[in-house]
Amino acid sequence: MIIRFAILPLFLALNLSMCKKQENVSSSSQQASASSPTPAAAATPVAASSPKITKPVVDQTAQVIIFCYHRLVDKIRYPGTEITPAAFEAQMKELKDRGITVISMQDLLAWKRGEKSIPPRCAVVTFDDGWKSQYEVAWPIMKKYGYPFTMFIYTEGVRGGSLGGGEAITWEQLADMRDNGVDIEAHTATHQDLREGHNIMLAAPGGKRTRTKLTGPQYEQWVQNEVVGCKQLLEQRLGIKVNCFAVPFGNYNEHVKELARNAGYEAMFTVYGQPITYTSPLDSIGRYAIEANKPKVFEDAAKMIGTSTGGAAAVRTALPLIKANLSAIGPIEPGSVQMRVSGLGVVPASFDQKSGTVSYQVTQKLHEKSCSVFISAKSQGKKVEAHWTFGIEEGAAGGAISPRPTPKK
Repeated sequence: MIIRFAILPLFLALNLSMCKKQENVSSSSQQASASSPTPAAAATPVAASSPKITKPVVDQTAQVIIFCYHRLVDKIRYPGTEITPAAFEAQMKELKDRGITVISMQDLLAWKRGEKSIPPRCAVVTFDDGWKSQYEVAWPIMKKYGYPFTMFIYTEGVRGGSLGGGEAITWEQLADMRDNGVDIEAHTATHQDLREGHNIMLAAPGGKRTRTKLTGPQYEQWVQNEVVGCKQLLEQRLGIKVNCFAVPFGNYNEHVKELARNAGYEAMFTVYGQPITYTSPLDSIGRYAIEANKPKVFEDAAKMIGTSTGGAAAVRTALPLIKANLSAIGPIEPGSVQMRVSGLGVVPASFDQKSGTVSYQVTQKLHEKSCSVFISAKSQGKKVEAHWTFGIEEGAAGGAISPRPTPKK
């Protein structure tokens, strides 16, 4: 069992200085910089320089958690996919109370592209499959809090489709949500395991269904419809641009990734929850599946970033001293502590058992604009993990700091 904790990393170094906190570019200044210069008089033409387009300042230390919901019902019959409306509303309120900003999926992707900054601690709310309770129950609650959200729809599960029963959402309801700014994305055609060789259910004429395994050309034809066909149908029926894909059950492989990438999806989502950082890969973004039989999932996810400062300034050195205090986790088994640094791999970090602090002086210049740190350890027989990302100011010096020797484990 793995338990992840949010910890407050300390980025220190010999002679380390911190840059000024990054600020979001205000809308007025963006408007001014994008406006055309006043044209010169026609009688005296002057060569005017083009206005300089500046890239927005993006906080690369922000973190995002993504939630995945299914049905909202008062009487729970399937605790693996259902939650009560009261519990759902309490969770939405808790995000607000914790100061976690709910942002849209498209804002998340714009941040990942370096086009837009987001608050230090954010959440994205998603709903899978397309149940009518998402329209009738969840949407009013989201409106109450002013939260944006995303719907991942499998097209045969919409009312009128081969899998769309009385509890399914309708195309008309989806159009209503679309018209009111709800993000609608793809979740395959029939919501089945996409990997070749797995059992799937095929619908035959007359409503008869058969379970079989597809391989070779038959499988390729089927999976193309699941990954590509559902995207095309959503775009045609709703007149939208679909750029996100959620794999059913979180099951996928490299071939599924390739199909999604070739289909034009910008991001692919699973149900393996983890905080999303600036450097998290877009082809396997983890979401926290919220279910009635696992009440701690939401609380643990919110705590992951709920106490993080998130907006730490970028360091001005490419050879920082990386430190983190693990004392809040509990007693740590000294030999179990391991630190990984993006671009370097496992590093010989030192652990002070008395203070509970793990540290590593970077000896090899970091070349990327941001750096991710991953720490794992054992506490009372359980594995615990933490990770965070910090920015490195462009042009940071790397040779002026003498590395501090650290013992090898």
